[in-house]
Amino acid sequence: MTTADIALSSAPAVQRQPGQRDPRLDFFRGIAMFIILIAHTPGNWLTLWIPARFGFSDATETFVFCSGMASAIAFGATFDRAGWLLGTARVLFRVWQVYWAHIGLFFATLAVTIYMTELDVTTRNYWGQLNLWALFAESEKWSNPNVLLSFMTLRWVPNYFDILPMYMVVLLMMPVIIALKNVHVALAMAASVALWFCTQIWDFGFGAEPWSDRQWFFNPFGWQLIFFTGFALMAGWLPKPPVHRWLIVIAVAVVLVTLPFAYFRIIGVSPEIQAWRSDWAVLINKSDFGALRYVHFLATAYLAWVAVGERGVRILPPQQAGFLARVWTVMLAIIMKVGQQSLAVFTASMLIARVLGMMLDVIGRTPWTMLWVNLLGATLIVAVAYGAGWFKTHPWKVKKAKEVQHASA
Repeated sequence: MTTADIALSSAPAVQRQPGQRDPRLDFFRGIAMFIILIAHTPGNWLTLWIPARFGFSDATETFVFCSGMASAIAFGATFDRAGWLLGTARVLFRVWQVYWAHIGLFFATLAVTIYMTELDVTTRNYWGQLNLWALFAESEKWSNPNVLLSFMTLRWVPNYFDILPMYMVVLLMMPVIIALKNVHVALAMAASVALWFCTQIWDFGFGAEPWSDRQWFFNPFGWQLIFFTGFALMAGWLPKPPVHRWLIVIAVAVVLVTLPFAYFRIIGVSPEIQAWRSDWAVLINKSDFGALRYVHFLATAYLAWVAVGERGVRILPPQQAGFLARVWTVMLAIIMKVGQQSLAVFTASMLIARVLGMMLDVIGRTPWTMLWVNLLGATLIVAVAYGAGWFKTHPWKVKKAKEVQHASA
C-alpha cells in the first residue's frame, strides 16, 4: 500500500466498497505476523513481552480471526456473485495453495535444520528440537510403513507445522457455513457455536500421529469459532458492536482480571493460581480453543477496535506534513504490506525463526545480539511481503502491454 493509498483510505468521503481491503485488517494482521516471528524464534528474549504472556489469547487468535475477516472479503463476494458451486471451487483452490505451502514449509525447514545440525558451530540437534524423530529413529516405537506418506496425507502433523492444516480444514467448512447462512444467518452461527461446544465436551479431533493417540495441536473444530466470528463480522452477518462506555469498562476489566492468571511471573509464585489453572484447564486450553481464550480475545479485540476508530482513522497518518507523520506513513505501509501477504510471510517466518534461533546459539544471547537478530528477522519478512506483493502485480504483463502499445503507435 502506497502513501497515496493510505491517504485515500483516511478521507472521510471515501466509503469502503465490497471486496476492498480494510486498513484495520491489514494493520492487525501485520502486527500478528511480527509477533509470530518473535514467538517462534528459540530462546528469543522478546517472547517474554508478547501478548501471550499477559492474557489467555495471543497472536494465533488474531491471525485466525483476521483470516476469517479476509476470507469474507476474498470469498464472500464470489459466493454472492458466482453462486455456491463456483464459490466452493475457489475455496478448494485456496486450500490447494495452502496445502502446498504446508508441504513446502515442512521440507524446507527439514532441510535447513538437518544442515544446521551437521554444522560444527553448535552441538544442538535442530530437527530433534522439532520432534522429527519419526524420520530418523529406527526404534519399533516409530515403525510406520511410510512416514512421509503419513505427512503428505496429514495423518502425521508435527506440532510446529500444525496451524496450516487447521486453516485448511476451517476453509473447507466455509461452503457448509455459507450454505446454512443461505437458509438463515442464525442457523450458520448456531452450527459454528454448537460444533465448538461439542469439541469442549467430547474433545474430538484429528489424529496427529499414526503411532500414538496424540491429536492435532490446533483442533479445527474448536478454532473455527473465532474464524467464523471474524468472517461473520466482516460479511455483515453480525452487527458491529457499539462504542459504549460500559462495554469498554467491561472489556478492560476482563483484561485486568485475566492478567494474574496468565502472567508467568505471578503464576510461578502463586500455588493457588497454579491449582486454578490445573482445575479449569479446559477453559484456557489452546488446542481446543477454550472459552476464556475466546472471551479474552473478544475483550482485547473490542478495545483495539475502539482505539483505532471508525475505518482505522486513528492509525492512518495525519493529513498535515511533518517528520513524524512521514515516519508513521512509511511504518504503516510496511506493517500493512506484511498483513496483506500473510500466507507468504507466515511460511517464510517459520523457517526464518529456526535460522535466527541457531544464530543466537552461535553468537550468544546478549541485548545487542537480540536486537540485531530480531531486526534482521523483521527485515526478512518485510522483504518477503514486498516480494510476494510485487509478483502478484504480474509486472511482466504490464511490460508486455506497454510493448504492444508502443508497437501499435
